[in-house]
Amino acid sequence: MELAKPNSKTNRSLIRGIEILRCFKPGMGLLGNSEIAERTGLPPSTISRLTQTLVLSGFLEHDSARQAYRLAPTVLCLGHAFKTGSTEIKLAEPLMRKASEKLKLNVGLAVADRLEMVYLESIRYTKNVALRTVAAGQRVPIERTSLGRAWIAKLDPHSRKQLLLELKNQKIKNWTQIEKEIQEAIESMSNKGYCVATWLPEISAISTSVQLLNGSYASLNLSTPAESKLNELLESYAPALFELKDKIELELKKSN
Repeated sequence: MELAKPNSKTNRSLIRGIEILRCFKPGMGLLGNSEIAERTGLPPSTISRLTQTLVLSGFLEHDSARQAYRLAPTVLCLGHAFKTGSTEIKLAEPLMRKASEKLKLNVGLAVADRLEMVYLESIRYTKNVALRTVAAGQRVPIERTSLGRAWIAKLDPHSRKQLLLELKNQKIKNWTQIEKEIQEAIESMSNKGYCVATWLPEISAISTSVQLLNGSYASLNLSTPAESKLNELLESYAPALFELKDKIELELKKSN
């Protein structure tokens, strides 16, 4: 994705520094300057200057033996500060946990970040510890998941058109089929208030939208634990999904 175009109210160096931090994703513990340059499209000389600055500011650590960089603990502190300071998460989490235990389903709350959805909170109902890895801060594809498709459906027509065009330009595998499924999800959201998608084998999810305190929206989902056989029955949980949505929105309204 291209860098945001700077204007009179933005700082170009800051934008570029943030793009460097965005390069670090799960599974990418160490990145060298050349790898960061490839991912951001920025000149190597610029990357070298900015990574040194990020080290000095405490956001990156330099591994001299491997001549590469990793995220510093400061970044983790920012995530913790966000989660503990979020009224939405504080109010939604206990309701999500109660629903998960009652329904024996996973429950997630997520918002979009560019072409991905980021979990604000995730409650995993599964006995398999290896499958309880989806946590707050984790990203999933916006185009393949019910969370993402519910988000796309909630966008205004112009924003939705721009996003779909951007996704198309990513040359995503099986895009023709995925685009068809997105359009079906948009229709389902319009007619039923929810959409369903199967992203990973044996795991399906049903999603709707929740209004947050600032007037924006998040996507709320119920998904089947991998070891369950609930995929074909998931749409029957639509009333429970709406009930959870209403409870969250009511608590947020009372707190405002």
